[in-house]
Amino acid sequence: MTAVVARAESAGPLAPPRSRVEKRRPAWLSVPLRILLPALIVAGWWIGSATGALSPQVLAGPPKVWSAFTELARSGQLADFALASFTRAAFGVLLGVTAGLLLGLAAGLSSLGEELVDSTMQIVRAVPFLALVPLFIAWFGIDELYKVLLIAVATIAPMYAYTYLGVRNVDRKVVEAARGFGLTGTRLVVEVILPSALPGVLMALRVCLSISITGLIAAEQVGTSKGVGYLVTLAQEYNRTDYMVLCVVLYALLGLIFDGVVRLIERFAMPWQRQVAIR
Repeated sequence: MTAVVARAESAGPLAPPRSRVEKRRPAWLSVPLRILLPALIVAGWWIGSATGALSPQVLAGPPKVWSAFTELARSGQLADFALASFTRAAFGVLLGVTAGLLLGLAAGLSSLGEELVDSTMQIVRAVPFLALVPLFIAWFGIDELYKVLLIAVATIAPMYAYTYLGVRNVDRKVVEAARGFGLTGTRLVVEVILPSALPGVLMALRVCLSISITGLIAAEQVGTSKGVGYLVTLAQEYNRTDYMVLCVVLYALLGLIFDGVVRLIERFAMPWQRQVAIR
């Protein structure tokens, strides 16, 4: 004990404890920080186009892209194309996410479900969905059904994998405690297991929405007269780089809308997540 006191005295005076009160950034600062990097990218793009460093044949400048946007907006085609693409992506994601969620629950909750489902889902996950495009065209034609099903197949595997892992990682002590309070069957799944697996499920939803954009691009390249993909095809035929860049921007905006929906769900379903990040 004397040796410990002597070492403590030789180390110098003890520092006063630091305050554990978190200093939070002002809420209004969040939006400027989120748009800072995209704004810098757009500024660099604008400067490169204005100075001639970027050729218009390679990459159209922001003024030309804005002109293409206003041209399509005034004609009403932009709203029709964007709505058509959004509808296809929404229905495909809804179908794929629902199927993946149910299969993930079945495989995660029971060994029998895993034996029946997991091997098939691993095959689906391993096969690139883009390789299924010719088969889907042969099976379902080139109408809306083909496009929706292609997006659904693209999103089913990520939702299954994350849901399966989320269910399997639920603390067994929590499940046993819930059973001790009389929760069984559907109530146990809905009130205990799903909320515990919710972070993984919402992460899966975010991944699925991102992948759905790729599926949408592939689906709209064939047999489409409305949609952003059809606009891409027209831009390629007429070598309109301004329309090509506009399509990229539209896909990016669609991705931002999907991400915003997931963030809104997270805010209400998991309010405690905001307290986890180190400020």
